[in-house]
Amino acid sequence: MEKPMRPKFELLGSNLTIDDVWSIARKEFEVVLGDAAKEKILKSRAYIEGRIDKGDTMYGVNTGFGHFSNVAISSKQLIELQKNLIRSHSCGVGSPFNPRQVRAIMLLRANALSRGHSGIRPEVIEKILEFLNLDITPYIPSQGSVGASGDLAPLSHLALSLIGEGHLWDGKEKIPTKERLKYLGVEPLELQAKEGLSLINGCQVMTAVGLLTSHRARRLMELYDLAGAMTLEALKGTRDAFDPLISETRPHPGEAKTARNMLKILGKSSPISESHLDCGRVQDAYSLRCIPAVHGAAKDSLAQVVKVLEVEANSSTDNPLVFERHDKILSCGNFHGEPVAFQLDYLAICLSASASISECRIEKLINPNMSGLPAFLAPDGGLNSGMMIVQVAAASLVSENKILAHPASVDSIPTSADKEDHVSMGTIAARKAKKVLENAEKILAMEILCAAQGLDLLKPLKPSGVILEALNHIREKVPFAEKDRVFSDDIETIRAMIRSGELNQLIEKSIGELEI
Repeated sequence: MEKPMRPKFELLGSNLTIDDVWSIARKEFEVVLGDAAKEKILKSRAYIEGRIDKGDTMYGVNTGFGHFSNVAISSKQLIELQKNLIRSHSCGVGSPFNPRQVRAIMLLRANALSRGHSGIRPEVIEKILEFLNLDITPYIPSQGSVGASGDLAPLSHLALSLIGEGHLWDGKEKIPTKERLKYLGVEPLELQAKEGLSLINGCQVMTAVGLLTSHRARRLMELYDLAGAMTLEALKGTRDAFDPLISETRPHPGEAKTARNMLKILGKSSPISESHLDCGRVQDAYSLRCIPAVHGAAKDSLAQVVKVLEVEANSSTDNPLVFERHDKILSCGNFHGEPVAFQLDYLAICLSASASISECRIEKLINPNMSGLPAFLAPDGGLNSGMMIVQVAAASLVSENKILAHPASVDSIPTSADKEDHVSMGTIAARKAKKVLENAEKILAMEILCAAQGLDLLKPLKPSGVILEALNHIREKVPFAEKDRVFSDDIETIRAMIRSGELNQLIEKSIGELEI
């Protein structure tokens, strides 16, 4: 049976969004090089070839690299120069990036080259897109980049596969590239002058990983509001802290969005809220009352991260850059990852803080002095320990996130015989942010597990509409804990709901999209 035709996405070098990257990484589109981009690429290449014919000296075209930039290379050795560059720079180590990450990396590298400032042939980009559309996934080790002069090591492994060397990755094992390409009938790329260098100069690895992580984080922001609302109902908290009058006095966009989200989820009232109208409690703990401030700050931070990463995804990051209309080839530092590194450190910080306040709410749920519920949410406490160690596990992950949230971008180690004396460590920041996100998903799953248990302990009182819908949906796979069981399985089940987006879809179907 033939595979169904996928819609085409035209690559222009300036039109990628975070949603495009997410969709293409998930194989939802076939990517083609746009005619307008191809025209610019051809002009840029013709200009480079004209300068070569004149005998002009150009960095990375007919010179060595880095410390060897003063070494002239003869015209007969230009192709060998490019291949040697790719082979020698393929020094990545560690576990590989997963197939979706690699697809995003390939897409971003092709997009940057499509801008027409690299002086390469269209065939280079078309070969990347051929790999992408045929789902040929280069094996790219995740460690070894300092994030300046580009993601040199990981992008070299990408280029290595394009020229028919190195390995491919099917998600389970390494496959020799040469054998796989021969089986598929795909010809490897034959590099010409400057093309090896252009394939590896840029921040596409850190940016791709950052964009995919940010996309997952956006969905997580909606679910933090849902979890916070579930916990607030279980703890019999007040809706007063979400009055729009409050956020008008402190007009951070995320704070107002979060307050509106909370009221949308909670509704005006519920049987639970009506049961404690005259309870005498003056105000709730910070982890409930400050949800707009904390969740809102995370939303604003994430919006800034996405804005910067989308700019980076549509930027020229080669060195040197070709400006044929101005008759210039300019050496520059656009490959430096600092703009991305700062944002990915920022992303890790805001995700870490969001997970931290989620754990605070778990602690309130299991603490009978704060919740008024059975200790550790155990119906028969003593014989059963209930959610005691769920909170301990959440505390462990919060502590781990604190370590991971230490910014990578504050570090720099001189490289390349001190020629490349300041580096960004942005790819380390990207990998850390992804790990923080994964921990945050687990902590959020733990809060939802505990909040659902707390809500059931309040029966026959019921929460508001969408919270009740979410509770019923969770209970289809995770039943109320009458007695102790292996709660790790429950956490993973709820985390799977988080990752699949089904809880986000439930919210949207019930009350419409939340604001992020």
